[in-house]
Amino acid sequence: MANTKQAQKRARQAEQRRQHNASQRSMVRTYIKRVIKAIQGGDHAQAMTEFKAAQPVIDRIADKDAISKKKAARIKSRLNKRIKALAA
Repeated sequence: MANTKQAQKRARQAEQRRQHNASQRSMVRTYIKRVIKAIQGGDHAQAMTEFKAAQPVIDRIADKDAISKKKAARIKSRLNKRIKALAA
């Protein structure tokens, strides 16, 4: 346990941030799952709709450093690649 008041406060803040970031990452995973489900269903229009909804969420969470910007780019790229393959 933290010994000083400052260390105690920092520990509290770190825990709050950890929980908030976990929630944000969970939300991103949910959006990704929606896109994947649409892709697996073979519905290109639905997949595009879900992808367009997921893109700003992924970017916003990356801007807040809950996930890295490179991971966000990688996720979007892979989803887009799968959607394009579905259309072909």
